[in-house]
Amino acid sequence: MTAETLSPLSDAERSAAPCQTSLAESVARRPPRELLRFFTCGSVDDGKSTLIGRLLIDAGAVHDDQLDRLRADSARHGTTGAELDAALLLDGLEDERQQGITIDVAYRYFSTTKRTFIIADTPGHEQFTRNMATGASNSELAVIVVDATKGLLVQTRRHAFIASLLGIQHVFLAVNKMDRVDYSQTVFARIRDDFCRVAEKLSIPDLRFIPLSALRGDNVAEPSAQTPWYADGSLLHLLETVHVVPAQRAGPLRFPVQWVNRPHAEFRGLCGTLASGEVRVGDEVVILPSRRTSRIRSIVTCAGDVPVAVAPAAATLTLADEIDVTRGDVLATPAAAPLVAREAEASLIWMSEQPLALGKQYWCKLASQKTVCEVRSIRCAIDVDTQREAPAATLRMNELGQCRLGFHDPLVLDEYARNKTTGALILVDRITHETVAAGVVRQALAPRSRDHWQDAPTGWRLERATSLVSPERRATRFGHRPGTVLVTGPSAAGKTTLARELEHRLFELGCVVALLDGQSLRFGISRDLGFSAEERSENLRRAAEIARLVNDVGQICVAAFAAPEDAVRRRAKALIGPERLVHVHLATPLAVCRRRDALGRYQAAEAGEIENFPGVTFPYEAPTDADVIASTEARTAPDIADEVVSLLESRGWLGPEILAGNNADT
Repeated sequence: MTAETLSPLSDAERSAAPCQTSLAESVARRPPRELLRFFTCGSVDDGKSTLIGRLLIDAGAVHDDQLDRLRADSARHGTTGAELDAALLLDGLEDERQQGITIDVAYRYFSTTKRTFIIADTPGHEQFTRNMATGASNSELAVIVVDATKGLLVQTRRHAFIASLLGIQHVFLAVNKMDRVDYSQTVFARIRDDFCRVAEKLSIPDLRFIPLSALRGDNVAEPSAQTPWYADGSLLHLLETVHVVPAQRAGPLRFPVQWVNRPHAEFRGLCGTLASGEVRVGDEVVILPSRRTSRIRSIVTCAGDVPVAVAPAAATLTLADEIDVTRGDVLATPAAAPLVAREAEASLIWMSEQPLALGKQYWCKLASQKTVCEVRSIRCAIDVDTQREAPAATLRMNELGQCRLGFHDPLVLDEYARNKTTGALILVDRITHETVAAGVVRQALAPRSRDHWQDAPTGWRLERATSLVSPERRATRFGHRPGTVLVTGPSAAGKTTLARELEHRLFELGCVVALLDGQSLRFGISRDLGFSAEERSENLRRAAEIARLVNDVGQICVAAFAAPEDAVRRRAKALIGPERLVHVHLATPLAVCRRRDALGRYQAAEAGEIENFPGVTFPYEAPTDADVIASTEARTAPDIADEVVSLLESRGWLGPEILAGNNADT
């Protein structure tokens, strides 16, 4: 389509323009038209493609050579007899032309003197519901087509529900094929009333009804004399005049960073597209998820430096401060920032032939963010025909459900109703790279309180189970008394090495011993936790609960944790029991820990890439009451293990009298 078709000049503009003025210059002087994105949907054979094809033809968006080709294709593939088959303008696949159906989403563009339009023609078959959701995801208006001879069908209700789910504010019900019912006002009114009853349960603020014939062009681009009882104007008139407020401009600033541009040492720009709001030079912004703040130093666009950028503009932003920002971070207005969350309630449309598997790890992509996630629970499946909720253990292709998602890294989220860019996500299979689901965030769940040390159990009339085996009999049977050896220290101080040495030494002595490692817990029971102070505390609390259970069954537990806060260590001691705990602290100098750090965590923390890192970006409170304080800089793990074993013997955990009792117990 040429620039002349997309931006036609009026006769007045042509006569006023100098002869030497080029078409491109004249077009450039025209004020930009509003852009409206809309999609068509409905049941099979309701005439969606025919309607859009007729709209393009009557709006003058089809060239003569395209019309000639359409006439030839109509003779070959057409389903309208001698009439021009306008649907062939959209049905681009050979299978679509042979079967007379829409399979894939077809996009078309055209302009009038009032607006520019992008149309998505979506399939009507139930098995292509996912394609319909794809076409609707970027649209502001829905045209739902109904066959006047059939009335509302199941697929019509399904599409209305999905349009409402995706936050479509404007819905036009186009009652097509009115020529086949003699343009009956009664038929039109019955279909209108039926749809109004469906829409009562949906959130659709703007609902309009148009009787038309796509085949004959009645009420498509021009009002029809066949419907004198209808006075609201043609479909094109309504599309040109409907008041659509761009959601991007209305909301607070959301700027997902897509790329960090560093062409030379003097420039570091954050490239991306404003998802909503506006940004001005000098504005204060917060960078999420790090929560650091700065001010906008400059805004660079393809037109050069500008003082302000408004969504959906693409821009490169520079900051006044040297702050580490990477792809996936989001710049926002501090007073109206989105939530940084590790869990969210979302509505998912399942798109894969492989059913949803609870707990399976998928890639989650949201704006420019990407992390591993799993579906932790399915609150309900939704019957899109009846809008009823029902329990479900999985979701299959084209099914929709309300699910709770858990993210391995914090994501910057908005509710979809507030922002479509930061509220829409997809799930991708990590092995096949298939997009298995599309979803919208219904609720970004605030971080739950991690301080559960004093929490009462949740439940009604709970009581602890008691064992018939006494602690004394367990000690006699196992040959030792129960207890926990807690090994603490900074990262790379040698905690895990010492803990493994202790476990092996005690096992060789005939003890029943279990090893708990802080990092290992994060692969299982603590995989929902991050590394904030509260989450580190919760990780140690869970470990202490496990250690107490291990001790209760008469075994020894060796636990290796950073545990940087003294108050948290004291809580763990109180939970396990002071008489059952031996605290070994490795006071290895941080300089030594840095040299040993093969994973580069200290370097990353110093560069600002890791937050709350003990000893660098978070204080490490060295204990003063540890039972053993040693440094692996001067001593080996076996040497320190010998000291700990001697301490356990002196405290009566190990000893000849217990071993003798063990031999006598049968």
